[in-house]
Amino acid sequence: MCFADRPATILQILSSTVARFGSSEALVAGGQRMSYATLWERAGRITGWLSEAGIKRGDRVAVLAGNHPSVVIIIAACLRLGGICVPLSHRLARPEIQLMLADSTASVLFVQDQLVDRLPESALLPELTIAIGDPGGLKLACSELERWLGSSPVDPEVSEEDCAFILYTSGTTGRPKGAMLTHLNIVHSIVHYQRCFRLKEAERTLIAVPVAHVTGLVGQLLAMWGCGGACILMDEFNAQEAIRLMSGEKITHSVMVPAMYALMLMRPELGTADLSSLKLGLFGGAPMPEDTIIGLKEKLPELSLSNGYGATETASPATLLPPAAIARHRMSVGLPVHCAQIRIVDSEGQLCPTGEAGEILIKGPMVVPGYWNLPEEAASQFTDEGFWRSGDIGRMSTEGYVEVLDRRKDMINRGGYKVYSSEVENHLLLHPGINEAAVIGKPCAVLGERVHAYILPAESAVAEKDMLEVVRAWCVGCLADYKVPESVTLVLEPLPRNANGKTMKLALRRHLLSEMSTRLDNA
Repeated sequence: MCFADRPATILQILSSTVARFGSSEALVAGGQRMSYATLWERAGRITGWLSEAGIKRGDRVAVLAGNHPSVVIIIAACLRLGGICVPLSHRLARPEIQLMLADSTASVLFVQDQLVDRLPESALLPELTIAIGDPGGLKLACSELERWLGSSPVDPEVSEEDCAFILYTSGTTGRPKGAMLTHLNIVHSIVHYQRCFRLKEAERTLIAVPVAHVTGLVGQLLAMWGCGGACILMDEFNAQEAIRLMSGEKITHSVMVPAMYALMLMRPELGTADLSSLKLGLFGGAPMPEDTIIGLKEKLPELSLSNGYGATETASPATLLPPAAIARHRMSVGLPVHCAQIRIVDSEGQLCPTGEAGEILIKGPMVVPGYWNLPEEAASQFTDEGFWRSGDIGRMSTEGYVEVLDRRKDMINRGGYKVYSSEVENHLLLHPGINEAAVIGKPCAVLGERVHAYILPAESAVAEKDMLEVVRAWCVGCLADYKVPESVTLVLEPLPRNANGKTMKLALRRHLLSEMSTRLDNA
């Protein structure tokens, strides 16, 4: 089921917004303020340059940067070209960047000035045929974008079925895979946000989550393009700075993880700042603790909270919780969005009775068609009827409210950043001093979870403190910083395994909780 009356492409949405709200503010970041008309003109320069350089419809254009204003310009330029944009997180390590660039066969890479030293050698990426700003390849200082004039870009013939973005998400194997978000997917997500929250041109959203991730990209940046609202970018979240921006920029709307709201509540400025413009606070990635909900209600009585559930594969929301329902359904992630179909199935793929737990399956025009260069992965991740297998365990009430009971197997949620344990384990096991490794989430009152590793060392005469230093030194520079273990437990016996040889992580979680409880009692 699709919206019958819908724009065909994201470019059509942006061009319409430019025509209607050209003089309105589109972007505030790094001391810059940019109207929609200026954004369109600057994007046109980059589009013209790319076109002159031989980049055409369907070619991949990668951008490695934080929440920098140039990222927004490049995204708009790529859409005007009919290309496929590949946003890469500024927190990625060099091997991860190399893998994603090679897999996407990107033709061009834009990189923020401060991240140039993170890039792999150009010889390792033969498909990256265009090197910008440096003869050795792969470098472009984003500060140089303004000098490009280019020719007037041609209007691409883009279909709603065309891929617009490739967003990399770690799979259960630990190897990142590129979800292909089409124009059809994203247009429906934009319309879902507009209809559920009645977004309009006066909206001003604070983007504190990465634009390179689906929430910051679709749930905020492109959602604002859909209504003509303004995006205020934070390069890195800081609770004090977030409060200052919300007050000074008259923010009306934001999407953050619960930990960010909790950190804001700890700041004394929250009690004195004028946040009367802030009407809607969306969150996701984890349930909102009741103490946080109560604290926000006391400090910001005009703020309506709403939970949401989705994934990169659903181009952002699959469910949204109406703000009026949060008091009665605090643990719920909401109702299926208008065009979504959600099923709860048992291990045999049969529908579960209402209220019983099972795997969450999702279908709809916002669900991606598959993964870049991985047709076999799509075959395993989608049912014959087109439902995406989320791997999450949940249930649905008689009223249709969805509750997520457990996340994908072995996934750690560190302040909204997803860490797949297998990816970290695979890297740890490359170390000659580690015989076995298992990674689990360690409960944290602020971030929700932190990365904790169980290690069976090759030599028993090693202290936990020393092993932690070894583990961190081994991971830093190879894994994104939020994936690096922050604590370890050494074991002298092989890790517990079931009959199939799989590590029994439930036993490890219970052991860790017991250790934490014992230490607390002895404190």
